[in-house]
Amino acid sequence: MSNTLESVVHKVDVREQPQVVGAFPGQPSMWFFIIGDLLIFGAYFIAYMAYRSQEPDVFLQSQQAMNQGVGAINTIVLLTSSLFVALGTEAVRAQKIRDSLRLFGLAMVFGALFPVLKIFEWLPKIEAGHTPGENLYLMFYYVMTGLHLFHVLLGLVILGFVMRNIKTAANPDVRFVETGAIYWHMVDLLWLVLFALFYLMR
Repeated sequence: MSNTLESVVHKVDVREQPQVVGAFPGQPSMWFFIIGDLLIFGAYFIAYMAYRSQEPDVFLQSQQAMNQGVGAINTIVLLTSSLFVALGTEAVRAQKIRDSLRLFGLAMVFGALFPVLKIFEWLPKIEAGHTPGENLYLMFYYVMTGLHLFHVLLGLVILGFVMRNIKTAANPDVRFVETGAIYWHMVDLLWLVLFALFYLMR
């Protein structure tokens, strides 16, 4: 009887304990992917700075036509989304499922605003004839922000899978949630560099 009771208590304790998560958040494979991505963007950043040093007047003139206000709004949108992702991840760790779904939902709403804002930023430029073929600054601008936009869209898909895991799994996979979160934070980090390069640096 005593052994049976101890067995039941042990099972209950194991079920109620939160998942043990490693000190290194997320899956190692995602970190390899992120490092590779950062290296690719890093190469673009170096090339941008090299060409900028060769044609400073062209780069400065094109940069002055950029709308810093729009760039700042894009930045606020992504940072707000990233904040909700961080809070949502903490809610999953605390096993607050409803709170986590609400927070990740808000993260996706703010994240989805970014592509909309970016398209509305691009269209007037393209209609005015400011295309990638005009000069090297615009070539880098469209290529790098376009590549980043692809990462944002991919990140939204990943966040969608994260939400599905939280909603449908009896015990959400914390590492899976962390993996999606670190990818989204990388996307935000890349945008901060792009914002500084294309909108702020003189």
